[in-house]
Amino acid sequence: MADVTQIVSDIKHGDIKPIYFLMGEESYYIDKISEFIEKSVLTEEEKGFNQMVLYGRDVTIDEIVANAKRYPMMAERQVIIVKEAQDLSRTIENLVSYAENPQPTTVLVICYKYKTLDKRKKLAKIVAKNGELFESKKLYENQVAEWIRRVLSGKKINIDPKGSQMLVEFLGNDLSKISNELEKLQFVVGSDKTITPKLIEENIGISKDFNNFELRKAVGEKQVVKANQIINYFAQNPKSNPLVMTISLLNSFFTQLLQYHGLKDKSKGSVAKALKVNPYFVNDYQNAGKNYPMRKVSQIIGYLRDADVKSKGVGASNLPQGDILKELLFKILH
Repeated sequence: MADVTQIVSDIKHGDIKPIYFLMGEESYYIDKISEFIEKSVLTEEEKGFNQMVLYGRDVTIDEIVANAKRYPMMAERQVIIVKEAQDLSRTIENLVSYAENPQPTTVLVICYKYKTLDKRKKLAKIVAKNGELFESKKLYENQVAEWIRRVLSGKKINIDPKGSQMLVEFLGNDLSKISNELEKLQFVVGSDKTITPKLIEENIGISKDFNNFELRKAVGEKQVVKANQIINYFAQNPKSNPLVMTISLLNSFFTQLLQYHGLKDKSKGSVAKALKVNPYFVNDYQNAGKNYPMRKVSQIIGYLRDADVKSKGVGASNLPQGDILKELLFKILH
């Protein structure tokens, strides 16, 4: 995120590179940077003749270069944005000759999503030297809640820790999806400027009582009745609560619990740092640690692997997903 801020700041201060090669698994920042350039480098009057959007599936490298070598009309520079440039992956290295001597009056933006250049090859080295080579990496799920907090903090909005965890568990680490949902919530947040689990439930459609976060908490505290209520809800709403996601999140929880048992210092700050979780959730691990000794945790991780295999149809092709989850829960809690 610091790289993104620096790129935007440089452009605002007139330090505009002739080439921006935006690549990587996380499309969110690629879109944000290209949108910022598209909106801000040229005035509205200049855009008509000097701004062009091309698509990788429709053009060749030669056509991109030919357009980039044009001179701007009645403007200081022109902007050419190539979206979905990953469709040109087989020939992308042919951009080397242009990157070695880019047109100084052209801003060429290459949006190369879900792929990266081989940094050992010439194109990556030349772009890094003469332009901006930006890699947008996927955040790990344990980093997303903090990302949500920072984004909202910049807009003077708070979010309840449970609320951010609900969004992560429902949407994963897809920042574009999360950003869209945050925009909805910003319109309905109350005067106290705090996004609560109730607000998320009412506007996003995630149940504040029947979700993977609450299941994990109930399992950790060995609340048998509540855990069974949640999985029965999941069984009745399988599309909104896919088994593979539930298994994955429970596996992450018990893997972290195994790490917790191995810690010498079990103070709140130490646990939060070691497990890379918000201090708000440390009590969940402390409570679960009392209910599940290390040997039991190891067994549970084995149960989760077996359930994962069954959920993919191996050895249980006719078994409903709800039954797989009920069997798993029984083994965990007993």
